[in-house]
Amino acid sequence: MARIELDLAHAYRRDPQQDSDYALLPLKMTFEDGGAYALLGPSGCGKTTLLNIMSGLVTPSQGSVLFDGKDVTRATPQERNIAQVFQFPVIYDTMTVAENLAFPLRNRKMPQEQIKKRVGAIAEMLEMSGQLNQRASGLAADAKQKISLGRGLVRPDVSAVLFDEPLTVIDPHLKWQLRRKLKQIHHELKLTLIYVTHDQVEALTFADQVVVMTRGRAVQVGTAADLFERPSHTFVGHFIGSPGMNFLSGQVHNETFSIGGAQMRMPTDRGLPDGTFKLGVRPEYVRIAAADAPGALPMTVVQVQDVGTHTILTATREQHLIKARLPADSTPLVAGDAVWLQLMGEHTCFYKNEEIVA
Repeated sequence: MARIELDLAHAYRRDPQQDSDYALLPLKMTFEDGGAYALLGPSGCGKTTLLNIMSGLVTPSQGSVLFDGKDVTRATPQERNIAQVFQFPVIYDTMTVAENLAFPLRNRKMPQEQIKKRVGAIAEMLEMSGQLNQRASGLAADAKQKISLGRGLVRPDVSAVLFDEPLTVIDPHLKWQLRRKLKQIHHELKLTLIYVTHDQVEALTFADQVVVMTRGRAVQVGTAADLFERPSHTFVGHFIGSPGMNFLSGQVHNETFSIGGAQMRMPTDRGLPDGTFKLGVRPEYVRIAAADAPGALPMTVVQVQDVGTHTILTATREQHLIKARLPADSTPLVAGDAVWLQLMGEHTCFYKNEEIVA
């Protein structure tokens, strides 16, 4: 296992002149030995490029990669002792499950008795003990991907295991089982695991620390609670959560937030100067309020969606849309109704130039 330190930028074109020329804008980041991390973001945000730089498949155009303090920027994946699991299964169809799992260990001349013991342990973790003697060619896609996962995890001396969207080919109803298994395996083996995904559920349930990326930037690193409760960038607020965070642009003046002709008193502990800010509040923290209640805005109901366990209310005020996630037994409302929504509270955040300020 290794502590991985990055201080780099990367562009696929020569002589980059502007931010859009970079696949990865300058970043400094550390992945601690034995940690479980996820790189989360939409397609094209740079997360796979970052993973491939860590593995040695891509050399950064600027900066360095350190493993346990040693510069490995130009070292090969073999020299870094990296295991990587890709989006689609990479296995030998002519071999049995046991032979596939043992292959990385045989290449390293591990004694046969140790190979058998290690393969048995990994197979048990992946619930494949009963399939060890089956040929891989006859297995379903999800079982083949479990073999790929096992081959990445089987080496006890590996510096890190890197996963590039490994559950893409897995049926949705099986994904939660494999996520649970990977989490369990991490706790048991204490390997450094780094997991690339565009699925926030995968990232937040698997990783202890999530790196949220957009347009080549790492905009926040934190726990699931950090990303939900205090998004450091408006992109994180939009991307994390279902629905995402509400944002309303308004003016702060004399500790009052003005929006669409209405005013709300600011919380006394925010201390914002006068100026233009974005108010951000999660739908989970928006509540129906009494008329003229402090911190509430009068709005008009646009849509009410009953999703069984809760209701999603969409309301508007002068082109500003707000979504509220309300209990299923909330007061019945229909489109066109007037409603006051509580927006100010302890969970409300404020942003300037897309970055959190309070």
